[in-house]
Amino acid sequence: MPLLEPREGVPPVLTGAAELERVIAAFAAGTGPVAVDAERASGYRYGQRAYLIQLRRAGAGTALIDPIELPDLSGLDAVLADTEMVLHAANQDLPCLAEVGLVPRTLFDTELAGRLLGYPRVGLGSMVENVLGFVLEKGHSAADWSTRPLPEDWLRYAALDVELLVELRDALHDELEAAGKLEWALEEFATILTTPPKPPRADPWRRTSGIHRVRNRRALATVRELWETRDTIARERDLSPGRVLQDAAIIELAQRAPRTPADLQALPTMRGRGARRHSSAWLRAVARARELTDRGLPEPTVPGDGPPPAHRWADRDPEAAKRLTAARAVVAGLAEEHSMPSENLVQPDFVRRLAWSPPDEASASAIGAALRGLGARRWQVELTAQPLARAFLRLETKEDL
Repeated sequence: MPLLEPREGVPPVLTGAAELERVIAAFAAGTGPVAVDAERASGYRYGQRAYLIQLRRAGAGTALIDPIELPDLSGLDAVLADTEMVLHAANQDLPCLAEVGLVPRTLFDTELAGRLLGYPRVGLGSMVENVLGFVLEKGHSAADWSTRPLPEDWLRYAALDVELLVELRDALHDELEAAGKLEWALEEFATILTTPPKPPRADPWRRTSGIHRVRNRRALATVRELWETRDTIARERDLSPGRVLQDAAIIELAQRAPRTPADLQALPTMRGRGARRHSSAWLRAVARARELTDRGLPEPTVPGDGPPPAHRWADRDPEAAKRLTAARAVVAGLAEEHSMPSENLVQPDFVRRLAWSPPDEASASAIGAALRGLGARRWQVELTAQPLARAFLRLETKEDL
């Protein structure tokens, strides 16, 4: 059944302090969990700030809040401090919610619940359709939510995103309980709230799409200079970096190293108006890279803090390669048995690190301690430590023979 209209209609967007105070009072008097969602302007604006926040609670209805006009929601957060917040794919929205002072103390993530239950598609629309039987219109998920005023049909879409989120939570809670997975889910939700954000990457420019085609250090330096120049312009203009200069253009500029405006404008990736607007900045960036001494050039690769890429293991450490194959087979089998993706049973990075640097003793207690040290949750250790220990012990026994 298509869900076309919120039950109470599309609420107005809150932009004033008095309106917010009334919503705070209404949500304080409401009951049960609070459905929360946020709309960003990914691909349009710099960063991941929220441009619309939607909330719904029984007894309070739905509220749409403009966090640009109302950037401090700590008063709302205070009255909801003891209330479970329901989000879909919480990791995407928690940072932008924290920026305006909304910080869940108790969480239910409907997307993660769907993964643990083995649903093949865990987008909000798919989950609402498969669990509750309603079809959500998802046509505005990639819209520019920094637009003002927001169109009425966008606001309807946003309100519908939280319309059935608590009902979805209740249905998934019951399914988790029936499957014996509720405690696993609660542990996962708590971990989301207590895990600190990842520190910024040391060399974020190395993630430029297509950088594997850049073959020498001078060209890598050009990528770095262009990336940093683009980032500065994007931040100053509050634009997504890709709208200032696409990654493909950075790679082409690094490979061709143009010297003149004519050289630059002749490149296929520089024919768009946005790329040409800052052509002098791109030429200066290329020139800076050209003038660097060899000592100032970046290394082709930087050492990571983990194992090397798995495809190199067979040559570098054949025993580790065998352990990785065995461990992956164990995790895949257990994931199938418990109807969930392997990466939710135990993180692939944990499996690689364990196989590369196993404990001295191939016992369940030693393997479990190693997994806990890597960050695996209690339920993950309980499911995987013993089977992994048996697999590693079998390999050791064969080698002894």
